[in-house]
Amino acid sequence: MTAPDFAQALAKLRGERPALDKFLLDHAIDKAGWQEGNEFVSPHMEDVPLPDGGTKSVQNGFDAHQDIVTNSQDLAKVVTANKDFLGLQAEGHPFYADPPLYLVSNLEDIKMSLISAATENARKRANEFTKHDGVSVGVMRSASQGAFYILAAGANAETDDYGGVYDKSTINKVAKVVVTIVYNIES
Repeated sequence: MTAPDFAQALAKLRGERPALDKFLLDHAIDKAGWQEGNEFVSPHMEDVPLPDGGTKSVQNGFDAHQDIVTNSQDLAKVVTANKDFLGLQAEGHPFYADPPLYLVSNLEDIKMSLISAATENARKRANEFTKHDGVSVGVMRSASQGAFYILAAGANAETDDYGGVYDKSTINKVAKVVVTIVYNIES
């Protein structure tokens, strides 16, 4: 919210807040899931052209803002509120929203499941490598987890990001893990 002076900017922010609260409550975004930041007022700076070229920044009033983060397990409500937010802005409310972040709530369970499946798969692959050489796969000597990827469904997992990737922009995801296992070979 921009206004000519500090007090007006703060009053404008506080005057607009009920419209945002109503929007969130109308979309059944539970107030218990709101994280409200402090109100903040700062100088509003604008670049003004200089007669001989270039620009300089000059103060032209004050900007007031407050961050509100909402959390919900109900994806349908989040998707609907996100789509409807443009309508709230079209009504003349000077609000801004970042795109939603879609997080995986049972990430540790997924990691354990993937590691278990990868370990089983590694033994099968090792057996395939050795079955024609007259040797067998022995005990596991070492195992380590490498990169962990949470990708948008249909995304390419071929990436050079050693630490992994965590897509938060989409609802549907695919999870992959890199596991390195070393086995003893027995004659």
